[in-house]
Amino acid sequence: MAILTKSQRLVVGVVALLVVDIIWVTSSELTKYIFKNEDFSKPFFSTYIKTTMFMIYLFGFIIWKPWRDQCFHRPVYTVSKYFSQLYNAFIVLILPLLSDSTWVPIRFHDGGDKGSGNESDDSVAARGLKSVRFSKLTEVRQLSDAQADDALLARLSYMASVRAQEAALREATKLSVKQVAKVALLFCIPWFLGNLSYQEALLDTEAGIVNVLSCSSALFTLILAAMFPSNTGDKFSLSKFLAVVVSMGGVVLISASDQQRIKNYFPPGAMWSIAGAVFYAAYIVMLRRKVNTEEKLDIPMFFGFVGLFNLLIIWPGFFLLHYTKVEKFQWPTYHQWLLLIVNGLIGTVLSELLWLWGCFLTSSLIATLSISLTIPLTVLFDMVLKKVKYPNLFFFGMMPMFLSFFAVTLLAHYDNWDPVTEYLHKLVSWICCRKKPNIR
Repeated sequence: MAILTKSQRLVVGVVALLVVDIIWVTSSELTKYIFKNEDFSKPFFSTYIKTTMFMIYLFGFIIWKPWRDQCFHRPVYTVSKYFSQLYNAFIVLILPLLSDSTWVPIRFHDGGDKGSGNESDDSVAARGLKSVRFSKLTEVRQLSDAQADDALLARLSYMASVRAQEAALREATKLSVKQVAKVALLFCIPWFLGNLSYQEALLDTEAGIVNVLSCSSALFTLILAAMFPSNTGDKFSLSKFLAVVVSMGGVVLISASDQQRIKNYFPPGAMWSIAGAVFYAAYIVMLRRKVNTEEKLDIPMFFGFVGLFNLLIIWPGFFLLHYTKVEKFQWPTYHQWLLLIVNGLIGTVLSELLWLWGCFLTSSLIATLSISLTIPLTVLFDMVLKKVKYPNLFFFGMMPMFLSFFAVTLLAHYDNWDPVTEYLHKLVSWICCRKKPNIR
């Protein structure tokens, strides 16, 4: 796999997040259709099915050889670096450097000319020449596996050996199957609660209003990332804070343009939307702090274990919700099953994989700010398909949301750049210089 530069990672990550926004808008509209038109308003059941569909990624252990190798060929002696080095030294001492001799026939390409050893002894003696006879077998001995890697590196060029060592280092620091399962077990509950909150919000609220209120996750992400930073791109700065405030200002303008609908739906859909934003922010910030780069975590394997653990842990919720009459259990029809499976495969299994990958390539703040871009896409969807008309204030509210997203993306490219703080320092210095008295 080719190693991307910092700029390439940023561009690929932003494109992946924009694709996820399009998928999420389509998925939210399909979810509303299932709840209302198909008369299957079961948020818990819908979230449970979508989450367990992540187990599709676990088929990678059958069809993907590197995953199988991690299960069956991972040596036990790599518990620590010391024991690994001790094992290698022991192998070198007890095993021979070369294997036993094997004899391979030689194929002559000179057609049996002079010096090949194929002439008769009488003809050679008649000419008074000395006879030289070569063996028709050659001895072959192979280098042991313990020394083969070092010998291969020694024959490579300097740059090739550096790349090989870097690849080996990345492979050594990559989380094992057991470690990936532990991370998935730790984060499966917050991820499920975040998605359940989003589904509950869609049950009582329009998709556009839910997406507007979900944008508040950027503010929670900024606060949590400042408290628990995973890299330099997550550190707090006044410029990022200003960008988030501008984005929230756009949310306020959009909310003011559609105030009547928000008043009608504020309890309880709005509270579910804000709760989902908090869970999403906590999930992504804590995950990035646990695993700071995508090279350490196999993302499909991670989501496969998330689906497995949700399947094993969350099922008692069906009995609790059914007997408390919060959500009575109902088996879907064939058509409802078809819509749930399509929505789960595209709107959850594929989109969450792309979103987490885009988050690793950019930053947690950019990933959560990208959620705000679902609003203009939802508006476009309503205008084209539903023929809904929006006031001008709604479009004015979109502009700061786009500007804040691309501003944070630019700040993530330059980790140590904080233009707001620099301008404030210059302004304070200029004011202080003007207040100094002129001394002769």
